[in-house]
Amino acid sequence: LMTMRLLSEEQKLGTLELLMTSPIRDWQVVTGKFLASLVFFLGTLAFTLYYVVLVSWFGDPDFGPVLTSYIGLVLYGAATLSIGIFASSLSPNQIVSAVLGFGILLILTVIQLASRYVSGTAATIITQVSMQSHFEDFSRGIIDTSSVVYYVTVVVVFLFLTIRSLESHRWR
Repeated sequence: LMTMRLLSEEQKLGTLELLMTSPIRDWQVVTGKFLASLVFFLGTLAFTLYYVVLVSWFGDPDFGPVLTSYIGLVLYGAATLSIGIFASSLSPNQIVSAVLGFGILLILTVIQLASRYVSGTAATIITQVSMQSHFEDFSRGIIDTSSVVYYVTVVVVFLFLTIRSLESHRWR
């Protein structure tokens, strides 16, 4: 929901044309909006560090899983923000953008449940597509490079698709 207005409101108000005619490239617009939303996300996530301080004050937690969970949350959040920006680039209506982004994220999150009903290679592929299955390693305190590569790939692919979507607006 943080990203539903980033590009859809620009389309609705007609300010996207100003961005397209400015002397900056499409990828700079998309990257700037992505980084701004990521900084906002990191700011909201920083408020949860209070709980880590409380737990360390009154107990003796293992900071390895705490640190890897935060790394996983940042990667998961970056992936969801890139999907949201892509959904925002597809429609001038911010509610439609929010529903589309939520739908994509819902599919990528619950697709892991479908792996229970199939077996073999299909189950492996479905599990590897799921965003939730890659986060489980981080919550256990494990930084798996395949999970990091998955989240970075999701970010890059959806930002690339957003750039292509903006370029298609140029020709409409």
